[in-house]
Amino acid sequence: MSETVQVSRSAIHVLGEDLSAWLYRAIRRVDDYRLYRRSVGEMSDLSMRELADLGLHRSEIKRVAYETIYGQRP
Repeated sequence: MSETVQVSRSAIHVLGEDLSAWLYRAIRRVDDYRLYRRSVGEMSDLSMRELADLGLHRSEIKRVAYETIYGQRP
C-alpha cells in the first residue's frame, strides 16, 4: 500500500515540475513580447533623422526589434 502512495507522489512531483516549466516558458514569452512591443513603440517615436543616425529606415523597425529580442529568424 505504501508503494502506491510513493508512486503517486513521484507522479505528482513530475507533474509539478512539468507545470512549473510550462509556466516559466509562458511568462518568459509574455515578457519577451512586451519588450518587443515596447522596442517597436520607442523606435517608431523616433524621427527620420534619428533613425538615419542609427543607420535604420522606418521599414526596418519591426525586424530590428524582433532580432534584438528573439534572435535571428530560422
